[in-house]
Amino acid sequence: MLQQTQVKTVIPFWERWMRELPTIGQLADVEEDRLLKLWEGLGYYRRARNLQKGARYIEDERGGVFPDSHEGVLEICGVGRYTAGAICSIAFDQPEPLVDGNVIRVLSRLFEKSGDPKEKGVQEWFWQKADELVKLADVKRKGKQRSCSDFNQSMMELGATVCSPSKPSCSICPVKDYCSARESGTMDSFPELAKRPKTTKRRFIGLVVEREGGWLLGKRPGESVNGGLWEFPNKELKGNESTTKLLEEWTGRSWSGKKPFKTVRHSITRYRIQLDVFRLVLEKGDRRVTKLGEKNSKWVTDSELEALPLSSAHSKIRSALLKEA
Repeated sequence: MLQQTQVKTVIPFWERWMRELPTIGQLADVEEDRLLKLWEGLGYYRRARNLQKGARYIEDERGGVFPDSHEGVLEICGVGRYTAGAICSIAFDQPEPLVDGNVIRVLSRLFEKSGDPKEKGVQEWFWQKADELVKLADVKRKGKQRSCSDFNQSMMELGATVCSPSKPSCSICPVKDYCSARESGTMDSFPELAKRPKTTKRRFIGLVVEREGGWLLGKRPGESVNGGLWEFPNKELKGNESTTKLLEEWTGRSWSGKKPFKTVRHSITRYRIQLDVFRLVLEKGDRRVTKLGEKNSKWVTDSELEALPLSSAHSKIRSALLKEA
């Protein structure tokens, strides 16, 4: 959950998750809709699906026992270098490195390391430096100290709370006397992040289709963006394509002069998306919009609509509908 999400955002999700899925076995067995519903709002839903795949691997291949070696942890689906390092160092106090944005910021300033951290050679320097330091913490441990766990957590916390992206609090930094960037006054120059790609605008139209108290929803393919989530029917407008014309071709009805029920604006990576949502109420027995539904579509009740996992944008549409009820 902490990958690409802040701690303060994660806490209520984690608490709810642990109430409902406290064991690896329960996570392995939970239905996909419930899994994604518990994750709803955190984004990057592939993480949730990989989490379940990992739980099933542990149950099926390891007898329900979580591995306690770096190599073993890396065999779990969805676990990469960072997650394996975090688990092994924090949970098992092993001298394994981890590198995230906070650690990169601290190390780049301490050593005035130039270059884009996303470039392979520069990225490897950060991993080597983190490895060197956590192993030094292991060597320097005294008694029952959890040196590796404490060191890696301290590095992340230092970057999150003191060595911030702008206006770092150098006066209270515990390693200020060793920081090359502070000595030369170049803190704001590190890390040397590449320019973000230009944003691209995309326009979609959506349809809230109601029939006899039910709502039409479709399920996104598993490997697509937001795969496994449910959504209201929608289509992307290409170029200068007319909203009215597309709606009329799509539904076989006149839409001249009709305004959106709701407009939702959101972002996915570099895309800035505007979704204009229109309402369509069908009379009893009206089947003229069957072409709206793909093979993964179905009609749902209010309670089902509330229970199903929807993406952030479509959750806002649902909230507007249920508020009317």
